[in-house]
Amino acid sequence: MAYKGNNYQVKAKKFLGQHFLEDETVAQRIADSISFKGYTKVLEIGPGMGVLTKYLLKKEGATYVIEIDTESVEYLKNNYLNLAPRIIEKDFLKYDVSETFNNEPFAIIGNFPYNISTQIVFKTLELRDQVPEFSGMFQKEVAQRICSKEGSKVYGILSVLTQAFYDAEYLFTVPPNVFNPPPKVDSGVLILRRKEDYSLPCDDKLFFRVVKQAFQQRRKTLRNSLKTLELSDSLREDPIFNKRPEQLSVQAFIALTTMIENDK
Repeated sequence: MAYKGNNYQVKAKKFLGQHFLEDETVAQRIADSISFKGYTKVLEIGPGMGVLTKYLLKKEGATYVIEIDTESVEYLKNNYLNLAPRIIEKDFLKYDVSETFNNEPFAIIGNFPYNISTQIVFKTLELRDQVPEFSGMFQKEVAQRICSKEGSKVYGILSVLTQAFYDAEYLFTVPPNVFNPPPKVDSGVLILRRKEDYSLPCDDKLFFRVVKQAFQQRRKTLRNSLKTLELSDSLREDPIFNKRPEQLSVQAFIALTTMIENDK
């Protein structure tokens, strides 16, 4: 640890993908992006030295943090004494959230490490019954991809699967110079708000499979990319199979999955 005044400063670790946010205004804007409507608890992933945490602690709800870096945990325990009982020293991707939240709803927030940010989104999708809101900082192009619509070059698996359950909004761009160390690219902050009715009229697992398989060969038409699903000849004649995956809206993917599910 590097010492600065009375407080030691945690050194960012490359292998954890750490870039500590140092801009108070950005931290406050991220904290203010969640509403606490329909839930009273929030889980911050990778709080580091707590620049975002301190704004969350001013909110009416209860803030929990999950941190794998032992130095950061030590720093938080020493500088945010009230937070200490709600510090979870675990890896979010491997953590069973029911240990802390049971079946209660909670929001997820954070300045996410670039190297695991998409995995964090996929785990959030698995937890969608419990997570009504999600806000955080990503590499800009990843944030844009999550929020993109059909027809965009960056529209893909992450866009469709996320937007099937959440309304995604790109909030603002953050330059590299507000981090320590500065990343080599811009960052982007987004908010996901779970849809009022987020249940699908088709089988969830089949939907995930269709979307992933379609985009794995994104230059091919759906007729070719979905061959292994053993569709009937009559279904394969439907005009939708002449399209490439980026031409389909989220609703069209849901409709396609329903067609495949009902294919005899």
